Parts: sequence; C-alpha cells; structure tokens
Amino acid sequence: MTIRVMLVDDQVLLRTGFRMVLAAQPDMEVVAEAGDGVAALEALRATQVDVILMDVRMPNLDGVETTRRICAGGTAKDAPKVLILTTFDLDEYAFSALKAGASGFMLKDVPPDELLGAIRAVHSGDAVVAPSTTRRLLDRFSPMLPSAAPQEGRPELRRLTEREREVLLLVAQGLSNGEIAARLVLSEATVKTHVGRILTKLELRDRVQAVVLAYETGLVRAGGGAS
Repeated sequence: MTIRVMLVDDQVLLRTGFRMVLAAQPDMEVVAEAGDGVAALEALRATQVDVILMDVRMPNLDGVETTRRICAGGTAKDAPKVLILTTFDLDEYAFSALKAGASGFMLKDVPPDELLGAIRAVHSGDAVVAPSTTRRLLDRFSPMLPSAAPQEGRPELRRLTEREREVLLLVAQGLSNGEIAARLVLSEATVKTHVGRILTKLELRDRVQAVVLAYETGLVRAGGGAS
C-alpha cells in the first residue's frame, strides 16, 4: 500500500528536500504540497491524503489551527494523520498541536530514516512521540491546561475498568508497552489490547492524546505523578 503524503510548509526549499527523500521510497508518494494552512485545507478537498507533514509557524493559517480543523473534520479512521515538524524541541506550538489532534511531532533536522519510520508509524495508527518526550512536553506546559477536575467526576474516565485506568496512568507516566507489561506482570500483547480498548472507549486517536487527557483530567500531575 502506498502512503499518500502531503507536505505543508512555507519554506519551498524544505518541501523540496522532504519530497526528494520520500520520492525514493517505494511505499510513499507525495500527492500534494501547500505553503500554508489555507492552501492545505483547500488541497485536501480534492486529494486523498494519509499522512500530513505539518509545519507550525506559517502565514495565513498556522499548523495548529490547520491540524485542529483537519482532525475535527473526519473520524479517527478516515481523517489524515498529522505529523508536526517543529524547529525547536518542546515548542509550545507542538504542545498545542498535540492537543489539537496531531499524532506526534518531530524536529525538522530529524535524520531521514527516522522521518520515514515516523511516517510509517503514524500511517499504521501509532504515535511517533516517545511517551517520555510527550510527558516532558506536557510537564513544561501544564500551566496552559485548564484546572483539572477530580478524576472521579470525569465521565470519560468512568468508562474504564480498574485495570484500564491503571494502564492509562502508566502510559501517561511515560512507560512503553513493554515497561507496562513488566510493571503489571502481563504480556506485552495484553497491554497493547488494553491500550487499544482505552483509546476506543475514550474516543482518542492514539496514546499521545491519551497522555493529554490524563493531564487534563488530573489523573497525572506535572512531574508525572499520579493524583
């Protein structure tokens, strides 16, 4: 299956570089390009796209608002996955993009192999930000989050079983599936199943969004501790 990619960046030279890298891959095709969010939304009306490489700081309509509109405009299954490309690690724009529905973020100077792996991971439904990196990002920008209500009062968390809530807490603390399996004495496959059920019950796109929700509901506080 060919992964249909859109490049959204106001720097033509960067788009050219990314296009050359992707064109050499047998399973990828650049099907559209745009220099800002307005042009990207227009292109999406006429072109089927699987993964969008999205800059954040652009004229007319920035990458955060563009991501929000894209992710709100389709179901979790049919909306293109958005991979944010940022110049600075822990950029507040990357934080906002994660909340808006992006499946992860990477630095623009990422090695080509890592970029290609990220595109494939996002296409398959995974998040491409390491959980610990996401947690570090959220710790830094937690003051931007609304005041968290007590977790027991949040209806979305009441959908989870006790085990699923336990798994969500560990996901939000930055543990991988393998680390969660070791902590809870479960198989990694079982943990993966739990994570999948959590995402389904909470209507989330991926584990990045699960981490965001855990912070917003007060399940996890800044610093990674449980409430």
